[in-house]
Amino acid sequence: MYIFADRLYRKEEIQIDDENNKIIFTTTQNETILKWLVKNGFPETFIEDIQNEDQSVVYEENENTKLLILKYFIQEEESRLLYTDINIAIILIQNRLIFLCSYEKVVKEMVAKFFKRYKPKDRIEYSLYNILDILIDRTMAIVDYIDIELEAIEDNIFYKNFDEEDIQKDLYFARRSLNKIAKLSVQENDIINKLYNHLTTSIRKKLKYEFIDLKEHLNFLINESKTYLDRTGYLQNLIMGFISNRMNQAMQRLAAISLIFLPLTFIVGNYGMNFKYMPELDWKYGYEAVWILNVAIAYIIYRWLRKQKWI
Repeated sequence: MYIFADRLYRKEEIQIDDENNKIIFTTTQNETILKWLVKNGFPETFIEDIQNEDQSVVYEENENTKLLILKYFIQEEESRLLYTDINIAIILIQNRLIFLCSYEKVVKEMVAKFFKRYKPKDRIEYSLYNILDILIDRTMAIVDYIDIELEAIEDNIFYKNFDEEDIQKDLYFARRSLNKIAKLSVQENDIINKLYNHLTTSIRKKLKYEFIDLKEHLNFLINESKTYLDRTGYLQNLIMGFISNRMNQAMQRLAAISLIFLPLTFIVGNYGMNFKYMPELDWKYGYEAVWILNVAIAYIIYRWLRKQKWI
């Protein structure tokens, strides 16, 4: 458990009743936190939402509590472009801000980033803004990373230095990640609007520009994700175009080879006929003459095909 008050504390067991316990980062498996929440009027249905890994993005509140369930994207081992979403819960209760996630690694990452921004004199709502901003900035960094990878894929395609199967997989995973980010960003935009509208008038005035910044970043995420999603479709079409072009070139070469040997086959076929009177058969240099004719025809056709850039 990590606690921000006048400074950062790290404790396994802690008394949350202490008034200095202002902002808490911990896992959803922390029984101390869950018991304290229930004891202080946190609804049982909210507890179920927190512990349900399939819970969608949501904003819920009652008289004393505000609950946000948002998404945190983590990179999968299967592909560098595949990101899956996990739940995080942010709770405002009794002038305390509690951040919960089932992954301890995520909790530690959030603590490290929040520590750089935290000031003991910050209002609890401003700290909430900071956490939301950290989450959105991280998602923006993921989208920027996918953009860089898509540029690298595009370069590989144009330089014809690519493995079709690997690139098709990368594009598939990139599409999945971008589609998920775009969809969840739309939902989170609605959630943040609801949160802002349920803050007191004085807090809304003080944090007006901060929440405008959040909305702008979310709109950027939505637009950029959709743009890069379209780009993956363009890259897939580009790959298919290059593959089709390769096949056409191969067929063109085969046709060129066939064109060279077609007249030669015709000549050889003529001399393969079993007629009694074929004057060329009695020529002393008939065999050499046919060879010279075949080579000359083949060379002329080859030069013509080279001029036409068929081979």
